[in-house]
Amino acid sequence: MRHTPHLVSDVMTQTVVAVGEEARFKEIVETMEQWKVSALPVLAGEGRVVGVVSEADLLPKEEFRGADPSRLEQQRWSDEVRKAGAVTAGELMSAPALTVRADATLAQAARTMAHKSVKRLPVVDGGGMLQGIVSRADLLKVFLRSDDDLAQEVREEIVGRLFPALAKGLQVTVVDGVVTLSGRVRDTSLIPVAARLVRAVEGVVDVEFDVTGPVAGGMEPPAGGPHR
Repeated sequence: MRHTPHLVSDVMTQTVVAVGEEARFKEIVETMEQWKVSALPVLAGEGRVVGVVSEADLLPKEEFRGADPSRLEQQRWSDEVRKAGAVTAGELMSAPALTVRADATLAQAARTMAHKSVKRLPVVDGGGMLQGIVSRADLLKVFLRSDDDLAQEVREEIVGRLFPALAKGLQVTVVDGVVTLSGRVRDTSLIPVAARLVRAVEGVVDVEFDVTGPVAGGMEPPAGGPHR
C-alpha cells in the first residue's frame, strides 16, 4: 500500500546526538541535558554503534556514592557496582546495543522496544553504522494521520483495489481514526478479510461494521446490530 508508512525509515529522526567511547561521565550528562534526551548511542571508528549509554547506566554513580569501598570490592560481579566506578561511555554503556534497521517494519521496532523495555533504538545499516534513531514517540506519529487521509487509503488501496466486488455497496467513514465500513454487500464473507487489512493500515485505531447482505426475494434482511 503506497500511502502507508510501514518502515522505520519513514518515521525515524536522522539527526542523532551521540558520543564516542572515550566521552567522560560529565560530558555525557551535559550532552543529555543540552539535548533533552535520556540515552545516547555510543560510536566507535567512523560511526559504528557499539552500545548505548542511558540515564539508568549513570545512576549507580549516585546510588553507591556513600558506599564502603571495601564492600564494593567484594561485589565486583554486580553490573551496577561496576558502573558506579566507570568514567567513560565505553565503560558505562550497555553493549551490544539494541538496534534496528531502517527497512524494519514499525511493528518489528515496536515489538523490540516492548520486549526489551527501551524507549528508543539506534537505526543502523548493514555494517552497523548509525543512520538515525527511532523512539516510541516516532512510532506513534502514524496516529496523527488525518481521518480523510485514512479514508482515502482504505477506499483506494483496500476496498477499491483488493475487493472491487465490495466497492459499489460499501461506504467508508473515519472518525478519530476509527474506520466504519457500512452498506449492503453481496458477499459478507469478505468483510473479515477486509477488516484485517484495514487494521493493518498505519494510523487506524479500530474498525467497526454496519453491513448487511443482499436482499433475498425482495424481503429486507432481519434487523441486527453492527458486525465487528
